[in-house]
Amino acid sequence: MHMVPDTIKVKEAPPVIPGLGGHSRSDPDTLDPKYNFRIGIYGWRKKCLYVLILLLLVMVIVNLALTLWVLKVMEFSSEGMGHLKIVSGGLRLEGRAFILDSLIASSIKSRTGQPIIVESSKNLTLKSRHKDGSIGSWIFLGNDRFECLTNNFKIMDDRGATLFSADANEVTVGAESLRVTGEGGTSFSGSVQTTLVRSEPGHELKLESPTRTLDIRAPKGVHLESRGGQIQTIALNDISLRSEEGAIRLETSSVMLPFIPIVNVSSRPTSSRTHSVYQLCVCESGKLFLASPHSVCASEGDSRICR
Repeated sequence: MHMVPDTIKVKEAPPVIPGLGGHSRSDPDTLDPKYNFRIGIYGWRKKCLYVLILLLLVMVIVNLALTLWVLKVMEFSSEGMGHLKIVSGGLRLEGRAFILDSLIASSIKSRTGQPIIVESSKNLTLKSRHKDGSIGSWIFLGNDRFECLTNNFKIMDDRGATLFSADANEVTVGAESLRVTGEGGTSFSGSVQTTLVRSEPGHELKLESPTRTLDIRAPKGVHLESRGGQIQTIALNDISLRSEEGAIRLETSSVMLPFIPIVNVSSRPTSSRTHSVYQLCVCESGKLFLASPHSVCASEGDSRICR
């Protein structure tokens, strides 16, 4: 007796796809599992990719916004940046500029009718160099000092006349007068050559050498004049007035020599009365002394007055 199954499964043939030359293509689901996979990004990888793209988009937007903000704040334009304008031949700056490092320029000019103010919190240094790069001159302006390094220093007025110049050989003052207002006066370690030394009205003029000699010389003559007072010459030792060829002339209404000694140079007896008038005597050494008008004006060999 034969048994007949209830159902019979019949496997259909794969459909024939037109355009493949009559050949049929198998369904991927019916292939071997080791060849059954799908191409693409799915699951958590897809979410991470979307988050990364979103972060990049936010960064681009923020960067663009910051760039636009910087351009607006710095006032960038086709002519320049803010107060800094690009003109033919250079740059034009309106207002103040803060230089954090060195400033190198061939020319710095102000606008017409406006001054230039260069300010530094510590010090200011200006330098000029030779063609080989070595320093030729420089000016240093510090908090409490001013220094200048140069071979020739000159100050001129608006007409171009030299008021003051200094170099390694000499210092020249071209003004009409040199005025020193210090209480201690002026100290010179060497010689001073001038045609006139004069004090201001109402002030004294004193020429003094505290430790050495004071020598006044002139090729033609020395003229001392006081129009409102007296002239005093004080020395610890000798005062010498010497003329090589001419004479020493004292033109005045009176010449006073109050400290000339009075001596008796004659051995003849004299009257006991005092004399208010004396004769002036001179020793061979040039010393002066006073003697009685009735005595002989001659010094004895052992007299101390002529030694």
